[in-house]
Amino acid sequence: MNKQDYMNTSVQEPPLDYSFRSIHVIQDLTSEEPRTGLRPIRHSKSGKSLTQSLWLNNNVLNDLRDFSHVVSLLLEHPENLAWIDLSFNDLTSIDPVLTTFFNLSVLYLHGNSIQRLGEVNKLAVLPRLRSLTLHGNPIEEQKGYSGVTKADRATAEVWKHMNIKPKKVRIKQNAL
Repeated sequence: MNKQDYMNTSVQEPPLDYSFRSIHVIQDLTSEEPRTGLRPIRHSKSGKSLTQSLWLNNNVLNDLRDFSHVVSLLLEHPENLAWIDLSFNDLTSIDPVLTTFFNLSVLYLHGNSIQRLGEVNKLAVLPRLRSLTLHGNPIEEQKGYSGVTKADRATAEVWKHMNIKPKKVRIKQNAL
């Protein structure tokens, strides 16, 4: 791995954006041009994107067959993929391939056709996952599904301040 390429791989890079491209199968990404944004997408010497974000929202995907292979063709460092937007597609399940991207911190799955709440359990193995969207899927109707509202976040913040004591700062005596 080229150290310079690794250092340039960043979430701050614009996403590789294939949204609104009427993509039916993942393999279509290899022949489709990504959308262009305000900032150009930087590439490695091998021609692969240096981004950590892949946007596939508002397409017609119903599965993620060959996802890992295609992502490895598009991204210089697919193992650093941190943000995947699959919102507004026709996915009926959470493909286990998503659990192989251990640096994934943002996963948008809202507006799909995911029906089983148990599908979400697959994502428990992702240690950095911080943002997951599922609203607009049939699982919303299942018993046990609970969306988090702004009021829920405020309540959690109040509870945190009331129950978690700040760590005391101790100064080493010999440091003075």
